[in-house]
Amino acid sequence: MKEQTAATGPLRGVRVVEFAGLGPAPFASMLLSDMGADVVSVVRPGQGRRDARDFVNRGRSVVELDLKSPDHVGQALDLIAAADILIEGFRPQVMERLGLGPEVALKRNPRLVYGRMTGWGQGGPLAQAAGHDINYIAITGALDSFRAGNGETVSPLNLVGDYGGGALYLVAGVLAAVIAARGSGKGQVVDAAMCDGVSSMLTMFHSMHAMGRWSDRPRTNLLDGGAHFYRTYQCKDGGFIAIGALEPQFYAELRQRAGLTGPEYDAQLDCDRWPALQERMAELFRTKTRDEWAALLEGSDACAAAVRGLFEAPGHPHLVARETFVEAHGYVQPAPAPRFSRTPSAIQGSPAAEPVDAAEILALWSEATAAHTS
Repeated sequence: MKEQTAATGPLRGVRVVEFAGLGPAPFASMLLSDMGADVVSVVRPGQGRRDARDFVNRGRSVVELDLKSPDHVGQALDLIAAADILIEGFRPQVMERLGLGPEVALKRNPRLVYGRMTGWGQGGPLAQAAGHDINYIAITGALDSFRAGNGETVSPLNLVGDYGGGALYLVAGVLAAVIAARGSGKGQVVDAAMCDGVSSMLTMFHSMHAMGRWSDRPRTNLLDGGAHFYRTYQCKDGGFIAIGALEPQFYAELRQRAGLTGPEYDAQLDCDRWPALQERMAELFRTKTRDEWAALLEGSDACAAAVRGLFEAPGHPHLVARETFVEAHGYVQPAPAPRFSRTPSAIQGSPAAEPVDAAEILALWSEATAAHTS
């Protein structure tokens, strides 16, 4: 079991039952745990002893249940009956076949928020199809917007589908539903689909297209690498510098600091000039190393930053000062986010917590409820 010290965070006292899976659902549960929720992860027998380096699984109690066993399904339902939130990331109808679907769960616990995380959603022609992040973002148009200079699509890790359009929308949805349940006494199902969430994230670009300010031709637009003042440039040492000088005053600062003095730079938003200006700026940025450019530009209103390697990033002075990475349970890992002034989040326990019986969890929850109501 995770350490039973007093939890901290704005979700202290909120109880979550997570049916362990992959991708966005466990990440959503990590976020809830970091914010103080008491998360119990239901895993298959023999899978309860997790690697301490699997940071996404931090901060949970773990219960091993064989959901093909009626007795273990009963134990799962007992946990559900005492929970505020359920998180599952299986294909549609899997939980129903196990006897743990929304109809059964909400009958046991009418206030339950039943969070369902999938790529395609609970309905639609693709609902039962297998897929991963890259497939879900492909149909939304997001993947087509990430292209290299040669036109090849570039996968943006699994940040866009799994975590942006998936986990974050699931967390927002279940927390909104918890607020509604506290007012009405009635829970509900939250159908969080990555294709829906990613499409929602693209609202600004649909709006810009409607206003005639966004083309469907990649790398010709303001924010997709088309503009000479919003893109990355390779430096003398092979490193890269990221330039984001969108506003006129920031563009002016970039010009002054980088020496972009020619009159050809005056018409910032003349997109016909962007390709030629990109070539000129590419030549300029190859005259200094990444860190030399960072020393000149980073921290100013030129809106520039060195492109750091993933495992170089924890050493950046700004992230060090903000303690964006922390050491917990013997490993450096990303700290909880966002930050709260009165009820700070915290990593609630190691991913390697020993499995416990469901009865032990229920006893602790029962004691906590009795103490709260006395």
